Amino acid sequence: MSERIIHGRIDRSGALVSADAPLLRLQQRAGAGIGKPLALPHLARLVALAQRLQRDISRPLYAADDHSDIHALVRVLPDEEGANLEISDWRASAVTVPQMPPVAETAVRPRSWSWECDQQLRVVALREGRDAPPIPEDWEACSLSELFELQPDEEGGFPVLRALARQSSFEGQRVRADGSGDARVAMVLTGEPLFDATGRFTGFRGTAIVEEATQSEPNHVPNGGALVDPAFGSLPLSDPQFGRRIDGALRGPLSRIIATAETISGQFDGPIRADYARYAGDIAHAGRHLLGLVDDLADLQNIERPGFKAAADEIDLGDLARRAVGLLGMKAEEKGIRIDAPRTDDKMPATGEFRRVLQVLLNLLGNAIRYSPENSQIWIRVDREGDRAKITVADQGQGISSEQQAVVFEKFERLGRTDSGGSGLGLYIARRLARAMDGDLAVESAPGQGARFTLSLPARDVD
Repeated sequence: MSERIIHGRIDRSGALVSADAPLLRLQQRAGAGIGKPLALPHLARLVALAQRLQRDISRPLYAADDHSDIHALVRVLPDEEGANLEISDWRASAVTVPQMPPVAETAVRPRSWSWECDQQLRVVALREGRDAPPIPEDWEACSLSELFELQPDEEGGFPVLRALARQSSFEGQRVRADGSGDARVAMVLTGEPLFDATGRFTGFRGTAIVEEATQSEPNHVPNGGALVDPAFGSLPLSDPQFGRRIDGALRGPLSRIIATAETISGQFDGPIRADYARYAGDIAHAGRHLLGLVDDLADLQNIERPGFKAAADEIDLGDLARRAVGLLGMKAEEKGIRIDAPRTDDKMPATGEFRRVLQVLLNLLGNAIRYSPENSQIWIRVDREGDRAKITVADQGQGISSEQQAVVFEKFERLGRTDSGGSGLGLYIARRLARAMDGDLAVESAPGQGARFTLSLPARDVD
C-alpha cells in the first residue's frame, strides 16, 4: 500500500532549505519561505526536540492558516547538519474566519450571555443579556469548562474541544451553568475563533443562549427507575451507540491532557524545575494509558460486531515491521533495547488490512519492549511457509509458561500482573484481527527463554 510522502529539509539553524509544494505553500502563507526559519510553531518544536535528543520522532502534526486546517503525521530524522522531514496522511480542510466586534460592542441577545475566552479557554469577558440568568460573581477566575459544565453531543464528542483542536467555529455545545439557588440552567454555546494581526489563534468569542432551566436533582430517575446519565442517556452497555459516545466523551479531554502535559514535560515554552517536568511526564504517561484503553474498548466493540470484516490490502510485512520499529524505536532506546528488524530488501508480500496489521505489530512490539529486560535484544523476522506469510517478534524476556500460554489471548487476561502496563485486551484484539484477515496469531515460549509471537497471513505471489 503506497501513500504520498511530503519531504522537507531543515538546516542546523532551523531554516527550511527545501520543501515539497504543500509544505512550502504552508511556510509561505505563514510569512516565510525557503532559507527562512520554519514558521510553523508546532513543527518547529518537534524539529528542535528531535535535534536536541538526536533521535527520530514521529508525531501528529497540526497546523492552520487563513485558508485551511492541516492534519498530518510527521517524522523528523535529525542528523549533524539539520533534519529531514517526512510528512504523510496530509489532510487539509477549508476554514472560514469571520470578523467579530469586541464583546463590549456586541448587542447581547435576550436570555443569553456573551462571552470571550483566550486560547487556553480562560474566560476574559462575560456580559449578561436581558432576562438572562445572573452571571456568577467569580467568573473571572474560571476557565470555560469551569463556568459551564460541558455536555457531550449525540456522537459523544464536545464541539468546543473539536473547534479548539481545529481553531474553527462551533455551535450546538450544550452546557449547564449555575442559576439562582440550587437551579441549574441549560444553555447552548456557539463560538467563533479569534486571530491576531499575525494570524495567531487567540481564543473564541460567542454566546450562551438559555435553553431551559431545571432543578438540580442528583441521580434523577425518570422512565420508571432507569438511571439516565446526561452524557450517555439510558443506553445499555451492549448498544454500539454507547461505545461511540464514551469514546468521543473521553478522547477529546484525554488528548488535550496528553498534549498539554507533553508540552510542559518537553519544556517547549521555556525551562521549568526538573521535578515539575517529571510530574508532567507522569501525567502524559497516565493519559496515554487511558487513551490506549479507550482505543482498546472501541476496537473490542468493533471486532465483536456481527459481520465484522477486515479489508484485503496488498501489503509487505517487511515494510510494516520497519514502520512499527520507527514508531516504537525511541521507547526501546530508552531501555537500551536493540531491535533487529528486517532489512530494506527483506520483503514478504501478503494480504491483509494495512492499518490493522500495523496495529497488531505495534501491540506485539510494544509488549516485547515493555516486558524485556534493559540492554536486551528483540528480533523481528519475516518468512514464508507454503501459502502463509509470517512475521515473528521474539524477545529475551522472562517467558510465558504453558499454563499462561493457554490463556494469554483471552479477554482482559494480564497473567496476574498488577502494573499499569496494559488493559489485557491487546492480544485478544490482535488475534481476533488476525483471524478476521484469514490469518492467525500464535505464541511459543518457555519460562526464562523469552517469547515468540508469530502473525501469519495469506501470502501473495508477486511476478
